[in-house]
Amino acid sequence: MLKRAARGTESYLRSAPGTYLWLLILLVTTAILRHVSPHTEHWILERRSTNIHYLMEDPLRVLIQSALWIDGGSWLFYAALYTLFHAQAERWLGTWRWLAVALISHVLATYVSEGALAWAIHNGTVPQSKRYTLDYGVSYALAGVIAVLAYWWPRGWMRWVYAAAVLAFYGQAMLRGRTFTDVGHFTATLVGLGCYPLTRGCPSPMRRGWRWRGLVAPPPFGVVGGRGFGGQN
Repeated sequence: MLKRAARGTESYLRSAPGTYLWLLILLVTTAILRHVSPHTEHWILERRSTNIHYLMEDPLRVLIQSALWIDGGSWLFYAALYTLFHAQAERWLGTWRWLAVALISHVLATYVSEGALAWAIHNGTVPQSKRYTLDYGVSYALAGVIAVLAYWWPRGWMRWVYAAAVLAFYGQAMLRGRTFTDVGHFTATLVGLGCYPLTRGCPSPMRRGWRWRGLVAPPPFGVVGGRGFGGQN
């Protein structure tokens, strides 16, 4: 029984290799931050932030490195979110298409949010020091992947309800918080919904059974039997 469970777990993890490799990296970086001083932690995160300064100086490096650190919350919390959303999207779309959605959402949302911050600095509503603010994390990519999973549902009212719920969740957060990060999250959802072309050729598993190496991929929220969807950025 234990061997069977182990084989099932291994197959489950291997069915979404990108998701769980990313989670492993986040586990390592989270452990690093827990074993350094607050000063060192700030230095590490500041050097990997997609703030205005580093986006102008070294954009490729910070866009990649900023997505390898968790901003707030526990690693287990993110492990649950990755399993519910990223892993489901990766199984449905395939690793490369899933990764494309995550990267496009992360990059475009970062530039839009930092552009909004730059505009606020230019107009004098926020201080110049905000050019060096900490801005890192995985939430923009997650928001984009959550949004693209609207197309996991077959055409019809459920797809519209899901998309509306995602937009309402991030939209109300933006209207209430009014921070550049909230703008980034809402932007990421729009980007995710705009990634519809990447879902072509990946029919909704709600219409027909979908299996991966003999295992039925789980549906939304990890219910066994079908296939599903999935702070400061």
